[in-house]
Amino acid sequence: MKAVVLQPTYLPWMGYFGMIDIADVFVFYDDTQFVKQSWQQRNRIKTSSGPLWLTVPVVRSFGQKINEVKVNNNTKWSERHWKSIKYDYSKAPFLNDYIQVFEEIYSKEWTYLIDLNITIIKEITRILGLKTEFVFSSELKAEGTKTDRLINIITEIGADEYVSGPAAKSYMDVERFAREGISLYWYEFEHPVYPQLYGDFIAYLSVIDLLFNVGEESLELIRKGGEHALKKAETTS
Repeated sequence: MKAVVLQPTYLPWMGYFGMIDIADVFVFYDDTQFVKQSWQQRNRIKTSSGPLWLTVPVVRSFGQKINEVKVNNNTKWSERHWKSIKYDYSKAPFLNDYIQVFEEIYSKEWTYLIDLNITIIKEITRILGLKTEFVFSSELKAEGTKTDRLINIITEIGADEYVSGPAAKSYMDVERFAREGISLYWYEFEHPVYPQLYGDFIAYLSVIDLLFNVGEESLELIRKGGEHALKKAETTS
């Protein structure tokens, strides 16, 4: 059984949903430390003048966990985000297919960042037709730090295969996974090109750019990017 453990992020890119697609169990790593100005609270869309960052303002508190972060609703951030999305994708061929879903999301006042992020992720997962099981790390008994905690999470949910993003190659203890009987894979997504508004193609935007531009073909393109993504981590023994 394949497991993926990732932090919940804001308006994730298409590769995030590629990892949801290949996972039997997808664990939201929601009780690790929050990192300000990270993907946890922001992402990019495409505009006529180039990429635009959409950042959710938060109430900062040193050392807080992701699931403890509150949204700063003293600004009209949700109104601005929604206006930007509607305006910059007004000519996208499939905006109207999904506009009600996102309009409802941005019409609510969110107290916690995680609730906003998880709602967006689950709605897009539903739109794509994915059936992956979701689990929250905060709901598990697994303890420890770093690699120990990760292995304990994987063991607790009964998985024997773990899929990680390639950025973890620099610090992941491959031999440790092998000793624990867990097969480790890197997910090296090959970003496909698809029709976009506003000139030359820009990769690694929020997945809503894909949805609004290609509609029902979105999952096909996500799977195209992930077709050869799984690379078995090599051990020295």
